[in-house]
Amino acid sequence: MTAFKSGDPTTLNRLYGRAKGKPLRAGQQDLVDNLLPQIAVPAEGAITAERLFGYDRPLHFEIGFGGGEHMAARADMLPDHGFIGAEPFVNGVAQALVHVAGNHGAHPPLGNVRIQHGDALEVLRRIPDGALSFAYLLHPDPWPKARHAKRRMMNDGPVDLIAAKLKPGGEFRFGTDHPIYLAHALMVMRRHRHQFEWLAEKAKDFLVRPAGWPETRYEAKARAQGHEVWYFRYRRR
Repeated sequence: MTAFKSGDPTTLNRLYGRAKGKPLRAGQQDLVDNLLPQIAVPAEGAITAERLFGYDRPLHFEIGFGGGEHMAARADMLPDHGFIGAEPFVNGVAQALVHVAGNHGAHPPLGNVRIQHGDALEVLRRIPDGALSFAYLLHPDPWPKARHAKRRMMNDGPVDLIAAKLKPGGEFRFGTDHPIYLAHALMVMRRHRHQFEWLAEKAKDFLVRPAGWPETRYEAKARAQGHEVWYFRYRRR
């Protein structure tokens, strides 16, 4: 999770949260050492579909993909689209690589995914304005204490950046099971209603996971704990 210097919506201040957890299994480490360099987002320069995938195609970006199950499922669902995911937690990156590699032979390898092991917003700034068809922020760290609110990804600076990178009609999807984060996010998105149209007409639209929205491990865990989960879809005006 990232925080920003006051008054500057895009300048990274520091990266918060864990970068590594339990030791990787041998197979995961092999994927990090050998597959990740092949599909890593370039370290410098503009990030375009042509550069990453060889030709223009609809481009998706997932901020903090966790274990990568949503990103991989969407990439499998839409093979002609390109997917970029960013995650600072190496264990999450390793699990995502398992999905990309074919999940131990459960499905063919995914050739339409590129991964950033690190800060999502550094990558997002290098994507040309209006280039994204979809952006995803699913179950981010809620940083529930008021003094940590600036660390939340759902804040004015990041939302402005997401808006700039989405093409008109592009979609921003946000999901959470945390009521404090929910209230904060609704407040932020209300301030950005000149940029985004909330695609909800009735309660069911944000209380039931929409079609084409694969479940994440964090959502499954939240439901197992009896938490309510909320789903939000916003269209770029």
